Amino acid sequence: MTELSIRPEEIRDALDQFVQSYEPSAASREEVGRVVDASDGIAHVEGLPSVMTNELLEFEDGTLGLALNLDVHEVGVIVLGDFSGLEEGQDVRRTGEVLSVAVGDAYLGRVVNPLGAPIDGLGPIETDERRALELQAPGVMARKSVHEPMQTGIKAIDSMIPIGRGQRQLIIGDRQTGKTAVAIDTILNQKANWDSGDPVKQVRCIYVAIGQKGSTIASVRATLEEAGALEYTSIVAAPASDAAGFKYLAPYTGSAIGQHWMYQGKHVLIVFDDLSKQAEAYRAVSLLLRRPPGREAYPGDVFYLHSRLLERCAKLSDEMGAGSMTGLPIIETKAGDVSAYIPTNVISITDGQIYLQSDLFNSNVRPAIDVGVSVSRVGGAAQIKAMKSVSGRLKVDLAQFREMEAFAMFASDLDAASKAQLERGARMVEILKQPQSSPVPVEEQVAIIWAGTNGHLDSVPVSDVRRFESEWVDYLRREQDGLLAGVRESGKLGDDTEASLVEAMAAFKQEFAPDDSREVHAGSNEDDDNIDALPEDDIDQEQITVQRR
Repeated sequence: MTELSIRPEEIRDALDQFVQSYEPSAASREEVGRVVDASDGIAHVEGLPSVMTNELLEFEDGTLGLALNLDVHEVGVIVLGDFSGLEEGQDVRRTGEVLSVAVGDAYLGRVVNPLGAPIDGLGPIETDERRALELQAPGVMARKSVHEPMQTGIKAIDSMIPIGRGQRQLIIGDRQTGKTAVAIDTILNQKANWDSGDPVKQVRCIYVAIGQKGSTIASVRATLEEAGALEYTSIVAAPASDAAGFKYLAPYTGSAIGQHWMYQGKHVLIVFDDLSKQAEAYRAVSLLLRRPPGREAYPGDVFYLHSRLLERCAKLSDEMGAGSMTGLPIIETKAGDVSAYIPTNVISITDGQIYLQSDLFNSNVRPAIDVGVSVSRVGGAAQIKAMKSVSGRLKVDLAQFREMEAFAMFASDLDAASKAQLERGARMVEILKQPQSSPVPVEEQVAIIWAGTNGHLDSVPVSDVRRFESEWVDYLRREQDGLLAGVRESGKLGDDTEASLVEAMAAFKQEFAPDDSREVHAGSNEDDDNIDALPEDDIDQEQITVQRR
């Protein structure tokens, strides 16, 4: 009878070989959780012990979710889509991926949601690259100081509160004071740079609409399309009808799209309209996730919410490609209170603020920029020399004019110097007014502000200042186009150029005819044929009316 001999070495080798060749099935690797409850765009899931923060999860009906809270027994998930079909007990699976968005030039001219999916009905967006939403901001050594101008086309900003490429400039003010108009005008002003075809000049723009009405977003898109600016602009839309999770994510989506271009050495302008609504959405999400509330019920990390977003805006060093991303965050205040929680947070993060005042807006000073409160901390280094030379004292003079104007309301008699200051200030306020969607090239701004600061408007009636400005610019375009081109290309206002401006102004003033028809002079007999006869009984009363005007 043959003996059965089994050697331990053979058994060990066989086991080793089996273990090394063993491939577990996908089902055994897959973690499956279960929905505990779901409501208001939030789901609590149990049974996913290895899930990562910001990992995408897939619900039973195909809806995606974002893991945000990692507790001991359950995971708090933001539902990225329709949550009405989620029920208790449904399966939830890990995807092993963090939230990312497709990026590339295919996004120019398109309107997308915070997940990067097109919502403008123009078909899918074809792109091969993706970028994570939660991406680290450039480090200290990867940055360079701001030194290139970002022209807004708005005279009051480019002259007194200049913005540079890579800067974060806050636009703050009450509702209906023209905050969005300032940002949109800045986008429109980049068209000349885009049409030049020069990659160094071209600026790609991103408009992130957070919690806006759908009609408002459609109006912005129509404005951009009509002006030919949509071809270099991408719109990320999270309208008011979207869940809070989408409004929370929208700025990061826009920032990821912009960072892709920035790291390619291109220049980007991104508008966040507005971060107040993002903070409110994040507060809603945090409270639904049962995070402890802090001041004004905002979570403790609401400062980090905005700081990690705005720190991505930067001017990169030459070694990193010299790209830039300029940020224009918008914050809405309540009754002009800039000392509230969210406004002070964002003011401390940004490099300056443009404060729009409702009183100025209602008195028809538009854009309604309060020069005394507005400031640009780093933009002065990026301002062109020509503008710096003509607007050096403009901000101080306007602030003194506002103070003198308030004093003059109560003073019965003013000295000649004070009257001259008030007259000059009133004319400077007029030339800084500007209609919406009408950005002005920087060389024309220089010519306009030069005329005001050098006293060439002092003899022009205040009611004629706007017409004087328009006809002065038309005259320069027609007769002195080379002068404007020289300022545009060199960025300087030399002695020869200024002498040419003085000569041009003298010639223009001979052509310009002030319009006296708007002024009422007592006892004037001009244009009697156009004046209707008054009944004798009404003559005294009508004289009182005219005098009051």
